[in-house]
Amino acid sequence: MDASAERPRPPLASATPATPAPRQPVTASLELAPAPPRRRLGVWLERRLRNLALLMRLDRPIGIWLLLWPTLWALWIAAAGHPQRRLLAIFLAGTVLMRSAGCIINDVTDRNIDPHVKRTRTRPLAFRVVSPNEALTLFVLLLLGALALVLQLNLLTVELALVGALLTLSYPLMKRFFPLPQLYLGLCFGWAVPMAFAATLGSVPRLGWLMLVAAVLWAGVYDTMYAMVDRDDDLRIGVKSSAILFGDLDRLLIAVMQLMVLYTLLLVGRDLHFGAGYRAGLIAGACLFLWQQWLIRGRERDACLHAFENNNYFGLAVFAGLLLEYTSR
Repeated sequence: MDASAERPRPPLASATPATPAPRQPVTASLELAPAPPRRRLGVWLERRLRNLALLMRLDRPIGIWLLLWPTLWALWIAAAGHPQRRLLAIFLAGTVLMRSAGCIINDVTDRNIDPHVKRTRTRPLAFRVVSPNEALTLFVLLLLGALALVLQLNLLTVELALVGALLTLSYPLMKRFFPLPQLYLGLCFGWAVPMAFAATLGSVPRLGWLMLVAAVLWAGVYDTMYAMVDRDDDLRIGVKSSAILFGDLDRLLIAVMQLMVLYTLLLVGRDLHFGAGYRAGLIAGACLFLWQQWLIRGRERDACLHAFENNNYFGLAVFAGLLLEYTSR
């Protein structure tokens, strides 16, 4: 049977007019049509804002929390459990701004290194979806925002804030030659502690510096766990870290730092004559440290990352102990 046999025959003149064939859907043609200019602009703007948010690590708030917990400890202790709402708002906003600024300057410095590290190769600068000039512009804007906040505080706090800014700017270079950049990061993260005392009391007592020691040691704990995730990549590209320096003694030396953190915080509680509420927070924190040691026992990347993130609960446990102590008085 030839092909012409399948063609429909034309209707006879006397026959009832045939029903018109239904029109084909036009969905496919509409999908292929270019988006209106406003729509394209909205999509472009959404992508740009998303990439900038990723550059500031707003999708990973764990860094904000780890920076915020020692700040909250200091604000509560400096104000004897009754911190000013104004100071709380300033330090909370400053924490977000400075953590974001620190992430940006770190990525600008490491933009040619991050593409070679498994965990960081998709960061906006490493993936080339944000330019260094755009990143530096945003960095300056964040610093100006943080400066506007700190200028509302007393002169000593402003001076300490300038030192903190220098610490943040210099940290990315430490990984090139300093074998323990994790402790230097701890100094950057803990610098808000003396600032909180200065903003509340107008001075930094011995207790404030003791709490800074605890914050630095704690950062050494969780950032060494973080460095264990990247140890193989860091060895290959020549970046320094405590995980590389510690070698097979990493778990032992992390445990030593964990004990030093707990002992320092215990000294803080003793100086303030804290009781059962505060000690309960430290006991909960000690249990979390034990769990972290269990997680890193095999030095597996995902488990070490999970142990790092678990430190957020340690900060919460200590803060909860402070709240219990002050509310029970």
